[in-house]
Amino acid sequence: MTNVDQVTLRRRGSGLIAADLTQSAGGYTLFAPQTDGGNVYLIDVKGTLVHSWKLPYRPGRDAVLLPNGNLGYNGNHPDSPDIYPAWSLWHGGAFIEVTPDGEVVWQYSDIFHHHDAQWLPNGHLLYATVEPIPGDFAKLIVGGSSKHDLPDGTIYGDVIKEVNREGEVVWLWRVWEHLNPSDFPIHPFFDRYHWPLINGLGLTRAGLVLLSLRTTSGVLGIDKGTGDVVWRIGHDIVAQQHTPVELANGNILIFDNGNSRPGIAIPFSRVIEVNPVTKAIEWEYADELRTAFFSPYMGGAERLVNGNTYITEAATGRLFEVTPEGKIVWEYVIPYFGEYPEAAAHKYVPGHHNSVFRSHRYAKSQIPWL
Repeated sequence: MTNVDQVTLRRRGSGLIAADLTQSAGGYTLFAPQTDGGNVYLIDVKGTLVHSWKLPYRPGRDAVLLPNGNLGYNGNHPDSPDIYPAWSLWHGGAFIEVTPDGEVVWQYSDIFHHHDAQWLPNGHLLYATVEPIPGDFAKLIVGGSSKHDLPDGTIYGDVIKEVNREGEVVWLWRVWEHLNPSDFPIHPFFDRYHWPLINGLGLTRAGLVLLSLRTTSGVLGIDKGTGDVVWRIGHDIVAQQHTPVELANGNILIFDNGNSRPGIAIPFSRVIEVNPVTKAIEWEYADELRTAFFSPYMGGAERLVNGNTYITEAATGRLFEVTPEGKIVWEYVIPYFGEYPEAAAHKYVPGHHNSVFRSHRYAKSQIPWL
């Protein structure tokens, strides 16, 4: 009698699950598993590994291919302090640009970075970090659970930075200088030590900065000149969402995780395309069996050249592609499992994971060296 694999997700199967090459957009998929020690993988549409990188630390969050063909990597900085519980789980802060051969050609560090970072077309880096919120303002923050308040009462607030290739800050936005806490209450079961926990960033063609607010639910479009909110997609539409991306038609594609969705007893995830002006949902994907598609944290979606949508069901390492009609035409489950190496992160999310913050699909023309 053989031993039974006790990792449930791995026991269910991994690797290429399905592929309809007549309807898939094709191309190459890039992913960096959170618990695989800094390995980054590029696979083709048949699930075959075509290239990989080995980086010096595990991903803080994400890896992307840059327009010049190099890899932009958001690594988990080894010297970032544990400023609150779970910080080690989702901080990054060690940014490097790496050639296909593994040569580091640019690097930048910020030990207070967390969650998302965007490598902009002009070579700049746009990312989220934190600072302690001034005490008088911190007293105005509403909602959340005080059960795990930090001993000194500190509440950290999000600060968005844009740095150039010299590492100089060329734009900065502090949440407490622009948002009213009463308009953005923390969900009752979230801890209060981080407000509003920006987990996703983007930049529109008109120059608006997109912000995804995790602990209050919502997506904002921010005017870079004034720092003001131009539009808001609220908790009546999204629930603890990730990855706002502007589409060619001006709509915003969002991975809507679905935790604490109003009026819904059993959570499920979906991907929605929202008109940011009218707030109308103009396209939506959810599994017919709602609970079959659910990532309670992380996740992403991209619109492909043929109109299909590529989706990262992050918590379970499930990557798939759907047609505009919602038909799945490609599916792959990441086969690389591991435990979080940091004691604090492992305590927060024990077990073996094949999760990714998000993943990306590229056409052959975007990978000139392949």
